[in-house]
Amino acid sequence: MTPKIRPPLIEICVEGIDGLLAAQAAGADRIELCASLVEGGTTPSLGTVRAALDQATVPFHVMVRPRGGDFLYSETEYRSMLADVAALRELGVPGVVFGCLNPDGTIDEQRMRELTEAAGPLNVTCHRAFDMTRDPAEALETLIRCRVGRVLTSGQRDTAIEGLALLQELVRQAGDRIIILGCGGLDLGNIAEVRARTGLAEMHFAALKDVTSAMRYRNPKVGMGGSDLDREYRNTLTDTALVAATIAAAKA
Repeated sequence: MTPKIRPPLIEICVEGIDGLLAAQAAGADRIELCASLVEGGTTPSLGTVRAALDQATVPFHVMVRPRGGDFLYSETEYRSMLADVAALRELGVPGVVFGCLNPDGTIDEQRMRELTEAAGPLNVTCHRAFDMTRDPAEALETLIRCRVGRVLTSGQRDTAIEGLALLQELVRQAGDRIIILGCGGLDLGNIAEVRARTGLAEMHFAALKDVTSAMRYRNPKVGMGGSDLDREYRNTLTDTALVAATIAAAKA
């Protein structure tokens, strides 16, 4: 009799406390808590983290990223990351998510080691800074040396479907030394295929929908950032039904 493959652990990437509540209601096993998903995720506010600690019924890992853009941080930015990790550890969050690179596209081993040491007993994930490294096999070994617990990756492509070959190789290379957390355009139509072809034990996605703002008065002459003025009156929310359906597809 062929043993049944254990279903993957599903992590949902969310923005803010409303996203966390929606994802856990949909059956998420774990949540990555961020601010500003339009920038790929940044560090959420202290108030948001405290609300999550009060209301979460599943584990959540907090993004530690001081800004959008690249993963080459100034000394002052790096010091702020260390301070954030220390504060989150003191608050008692289950885990933290961060990543630092050198200019040559390698993992910044010294900073990653120091941040991981600062995290202490917390779960540590290296985010998709990994996907910007020049040599993924080398980068994975560096993260293992730093005692990072898992790495979030799409196989260095925009989507997991495009990155399948590397995801397969990373799962083999990792063995039981580090967890490969697969991501990248995972949805209802492809998550089961990616799981079957890679053997990923953990998978990560965001299921988002745009919702029109409830604001009745709108000033068409002012935007808070960029040129997309309509963005001021459009909110991006976690879609509970879509999260639940995609989780069901992954675990079928």
